[in-house]
Amino acid sequence: MTNDEEILIWGAGAIGGTIGAYWARAGIPVRMVDIVAEHAQCCSGPGLRIEGPVEAFTQVVPCVTPDNLTGRYRRIVLAVKAQATEEAMAAALPHLAEDGYVVSAQNGLNERVIAAMAGPDRTMGAFVNFGADWQEPGRILFGNRGAVVVGEIDGTIRDRTREMHRLMQVFEPDAVLTDDIWAYLWGKMGYGAMLFATALTNDSMTANFADPTRGPALIGLAREVMATAAAEGVTPRAFNGFEPAAFVPGASPEAAHACLAQLAEFNSRTAKTHTGVWRDLAVRKRRTEVDAQVGAVARIAHGHGIAVPLLDRLVELIHDIEDGRRDLSPDSFAALMERLT
Repeated sequence: MTNDEEILIWGAGAIGGTIGAYWARAGIPVRMVDIVAEHAQCCSGPGLRIEGPVEAFTQVVPCVTPDNLTGRYRRIVLAVKAQATEEAMAAALPHLAEDGYVVSAQNGLNERVIAAMAGPDRTMGAFVNFGADWQEPGRILFGNRGAVVVGEIDGTIRDRTREMHRLMQVFEPDAVLTDDIWAYLWGKMGYGAMLFATALTNDSMTANFADPTRGPALIGLAREVMATAAAEGVTPRAFNGFEPAAFVPGASPEAAHACLAQLAEFNSRTAKTHTGVWRDLAVRKRRTEVDAQVGAVARIAHGHGIAVPLLDRLVELIHDIEDGRRDLSPDSFAALMERLT
């Protein structure tokens, strides 16, 4: 790696913007791309403001809209919403060097989409669980630190994997280098399904995890994801209070409820009280990642002949809220619980 070799971050929102600001502050050459012109202008000058209890600083990070990007890059970090992966990849691929690779710093199983478009050998996985929210152009809330993991999708560890791991350690000193990235990604899908359910109401993540009446639905969602992961030959790994083993067949109800208590405690320590899904629905009034995350797991489950009634219903309910047929309310969560068997 040369000192003047820029890294390209495609998507300067909560994930990409936070990582980019830390890298730029550390003197790592980085350029960001974002479709919101005003945000790109703010990042380029006067700078991107990182706010919150973790750290507060303003950092100038060169940022352009896709139509103004030139050049080719050996390292592209993709940090767009899951549903935007295919469109972003189509725009990014002409800027990927022949010996380059794309890192998915996203939520979901987007490495599958990236690998189909760029090739498996040009795709690297990443798992992120820190809390951040895009507030407005030039402002991101960094609510809490969380797990960050880097790994190749084929399980190897190469020089480039170690290189990206070192870069991620600039942002998160405890970042992990793994030979089993799918275990973390599927673990996040189990946790993520529960987080989507918390967005059915205006209650905080902690309030949802601490509510014993909602526990059965949250546990049921995680169990459906873990069953699907098992069918895929993956044994998900634990992180930040989420214990996948608590939701596999044969696990005790006590273990599942203990995990919910751990998640309530973990989320009680963040300035990001609600999910990005809730923010999409309640604040930004836009479509969520539900089809590309929860829906993707459901489709994989269906392919294995696994019934996932809670996941299917959760997708329907999120769409109902997106389309104005339902409100964010306890009634919407109750409609999910009706699918409990």
